Amino acid sequence: MAGPLRQPIDIASLERYIGQNLPVVKTPLDVKQFGFGQSNPTYQLTASDGQKFVLRKKPPGKLLSKTAHMVEREYQIIHALEQTDVPVPKAYILCEDSSVIGTPFYIMEFLAGRMFTDPAFPGVSATERNELWHDALRTLGKLHRVDPKSVGMEKFGKPTGFYDRQIATLTRISQTQAGAVDVDTKQAVGELPHIGENVRFFSDRASQPRDRSTFVHGDYKIDNLVFHATEPRVIGILDWEMATIGHPLSDICNLTSPWHMDTNEGKAAAFQPGHTPGIPTRAQSLEWYGQAAGWDPRADVTWGDAFFFFRSSVIMQGIAARYALRQASSAHAREYALKMKPFAEETYQRVRVAEAERARGKL
Repeated sequence: MAGPLRQPIDIASLERYIGQNLPVVKTPLDVKQFGFGQSNPTYQLTASDGQKFVLRKKPPGKLLSKTAHMVEREYQIIHALEQTDVPVPKAYILCEDSSVIGTPFYIMEFLAGRMFTDPAFPGVSATERNELWHDALRTLGKLHRVDPKSVGMEKFGKPTGFYDRQIATLTRISQTQAGAVDVDTKQAVGELPHIGENVRFFSDRASQPRDRSTFVHGDYKIDNLVFHATEPRVIGILDWEMATIGHPLSDICNLTSPWHMDTNEGKAAAFQPGHTPGIPTRAQSLEWYGQAAGWDPRADVTWGDAFFFFRSSVIMQGIAARYALRQASSAHAREYALKMKPFAEETYQRVRVAEAERARGKL
């Protein structure tokens, strides 16, 4: 999964820093870049003794958002969760000195396991597929059960008003991203379709789910999990850039999005009932999560699904903006950027469904 450096770093400077501050990593280093990591460039460091480590850094250049690319927060929460039963890689060191390799970065443990880019888990038995999904949901429930105060992280986010803050932040970020101009074509990324109508709906307090407060990963999904090499269990959660304290509905809707994203993106209907042996129904997945988390999200998922598409449309617009500025770290950035408008259109359709459900509930 690691290959050539698309965004080179000063390896000699990195080696000097490591030699002075992290003796567990033996230099000289062999450095490769992972293909994943839409936002923060991610590198595999192979030490001279053969041990592997992972480095995550902010992207180069002037950044569009001050709240994105927060590798400092990633390090903070991973380090805090090491003392819980939530599986995370060991976080070794955070460097906030941009003079070392150009931006702040941190170094963590390399987890030797399996990563799946396809949530249908191709190539495994039906029994294992079922248990891989079960443990992904069980692991999310473990995260949502952790009391932030118990690990000294009560100030990591605010305990109330999560969705109000999300709406305000996403709206502001979207406005900035819309103005990003492609360095070659000179065309602006442009506004998301229906953003005004969608924001008005989500901002209506009467439609929002009741406030809850837990750790929120921010992008909890199958391809951000590392599974054991031979067993159907999660050994590490990656990509904590958007983590905060907030409403757990956002994580569960993100994780279970394949049940409705499957056909929307024109794929084979892998998540439709009976199509792929071992894939649980969405109802089963929500039940498994509820058992682990101690909270049943089913009454709120229609609203949560609509918000998932809204948030995803802003994320895709962000990738489009970074691609326009040639700051995108993923090799597949342009492919993701093209999903910006379809995700916004899907948001609008799901908002209409949520409004209709709300109207029926008032009758």
